[in-house]
Amino acid sequence: MKRVITADVQDHSGVLNRITGMLHKRQFNIDSISVGKSEREGISKMTFVVHVADGQKLEQLTKQLNKQIDVLKVKDITDKAMVARELALIKVGGSGQVRAEIQGVITPFRASLIDVSKDSLTVQVTGKPDKVEALIALLRPYGIKELARTGVTAFLRGQQPQDVTDLNTHLV
Repeated sequence: MKRVITADVQDHSGVLNRITGMLHKRQFNIDSISVGKSEREGISKMTFVVHVADGQKLEQLTKQLNKQIDVLKVKDITDKAMVARELALIKVGGSGQVRAEIQGVITPFRASLIDVSKDSLTVQVTGKPDKVEALIALLRPYGIKELARTGVTAFLRGQQPQDVTDLNTHLV
């Protein structure tokens, strides 16, 4: 099962390496990972999308993350109301009539052309991962020359009460 896990971590050199090394050693498959500065000075927010076999593996994952000295808080937000977005840059081959076709394909996705050259166009799309996937699938027939994705970044919507699903509360 695919899970979205967020972690607040100390903004220090080597934190990402230690965490991904731990996940690798325990054979967790990382689908995507994004990391960036948070609203608090010296704290970064990590968002992982990971595949776990069952609830026991999920519990193992969160316990292992919480054991990391630089990890301050871990949450599985998969089943909660969340805001999740991804950015993709897609370079597609095309000139002349194909350019107008591609513009017609990307418009409903609120994607934009951010670069145009003699033989290619670069499209930027942001949104939920399934929206990004759908646009990529529609652009494949035009010949994707290059593709770069940020991975999912997410957090909880609005004010939600803290409960037992806040994974930091059931770890001693």
